[in-house]
Order: sequence, then C-alpha cells, then structure tokens
Amino acid sequence: MEELIIQTTKKNAVVRDWSLKTQKEKVDSLVEGCIANLPEHVTVNVRQNNLEDLVQVWNQWDSDTRGIFTERYGDIANLIAVNVDERLIQAMVRFWDPAYQCFTFNREGMTPTIEEYVALLRVENVQFYKVYVKKPKPMTFKKKLVRLTDMTDAWAEKQIKKKNETICIPWSSLRELVLNHPDMLKRVNLFALAIYGLIIFPKVLGHIEVAVVDFFEKLKQGINPVLTILAETFKSLNSCRKMGKGRFIGCAQLLNIWILSHF
Repeated sequence: MEELIIQTTKKNAVVRDWSLKTQKEKVDSLVEGCIANLPEHVTVNVRQNNLEDLVQVWNQWDSDTRGIFTERYGDIANLIAVNVDERLIQAMVRFWDPAYQCFTFNREGMTPTIEEYVALLRVENVQFYKVYVKKPKPMTFKKKLVRLTDMTDAWAEKQIKKKNETICIPWSSLRELVLNHPDMLKRVNLFALAIYGLIIFPKVLGHIEVAVVDFFEKLKQGINPVLTILAETFKSLNSCRKMGKGRFIGCAQLLNIWILSHF
C-alpha cells in the first residue's frame, strides 16, 4: 500500500505544478496594509485514532473485495497506511495564515487545492463542484444506522452514544459488522464509513459522529467529498492558528501527504 501512496503522489505532480502557477498569478487578495494579529507560538495536538483494526480488515480482504471498494470509494484506503508526522503538522500550522487561507513562507504562499486532493484520493464518479448540504430535517441517526447496517432498531438505539455533546456511534460497535456481515457490499460500505469517521473527519476519537454518517450517505448522490474535506481542514487550521493551540481535527494523513508532495 505504501507503494500505491508513492505512485499517487507522483501522479499529483502535474496538478501540483499547475496549482503553484495559478496561485502565483492570482497574487495578493487582501486589503493593502492588513496586519495579521496571530499568536507567536502555536501548540497543536495532532492525536489520531488507532488504525490497527482497519489495517487488519484490509489485509484480510481478497483482491476482488478490495477492487470493489476502490471502484466505489477511490484510494481512501491508502490513508490507513500513512504514518502522520506530528512534528511536521505542528511546524506547518505555525506558517498558516487564516486571512489568506494558505501556508506563507516570506512572500511565497501554498495551499491545498481541490484539484490536488482529488488527484491524491483519485475521486471519480462525482460531480466535481457538487457540495454536501445537510437537509433541514434529516433522517434520524437511528434510522440511518438501521439502513446502513441492516440491524434492528433496538440494536441501533443501544449503540448510539453522546460524547462531548456530539451524537455518535463507537467504532467498536461497527467493527464486528465490518468483519462478519453476511452482505459483502455492506462490509465494504461500513469500512468506508469507518475511514471517513476515524481518519478523514476524526472529531471524536474512537467514534463516528452523526454528521459523518449523514455526509457519507450523500456520497451516493455524487457529491465531491474533497470540498468538505478541505473545508474542515481549513476550519481546523484557522482555529488552531488563531488560538495558538487546539487539536487539529482535519484529515492529518492527507495533509501530511500533500505537504511531502511539495517538499
């Protein structure tokens, strides 16, 4: 899997070069004389979920099952093999400028783009600029879990927890289903949900929150997941940089790959 990550990074080179050229052509977009009032020091927590279970599941699958997963969800499974360099992320956050939404080095600026993240994740079968929008009256979390898992209402109600004011389900409640669900497609879908909840949107460690389940269900409607992934990444970077501390809750694995692809 590490070789696949390297290959994907190389394929991203063309998109990366185009992105750098475009950003330089756009030049400055702030009002002249604007002064950023940011903390001098930044202490960022980059704590991640333990991904050993996901690695175990992936290693147990045969090539056919992996192929079906990749056809449906692109290369997101590669993220489980990425070792996040916490010191690298912590160092880069110090160069993040919330006003420009980019990393600034003297007069040079760099920022992850939609095109780069699409290339890294090999997102296909989506409408490029179709954004995820939450319905005003979404289906209840319990009903979503029942539909995703084929389990009973009683089972779903028992699994739902509340952590730090966030409604979610423990990964441990889904692990057995990912390993042993009689429907292979259900196993594939639940594994993808786990990656989105534990790696891409890891707000509550060890749990998958209701917002992620709602987002995941919209993937079948052709939304481009990268738009939301980048929005959450920028939001977390902005928060950590402005406060001078905090936990980075964007996709650290993907940001890590992007940083290395530029340096």
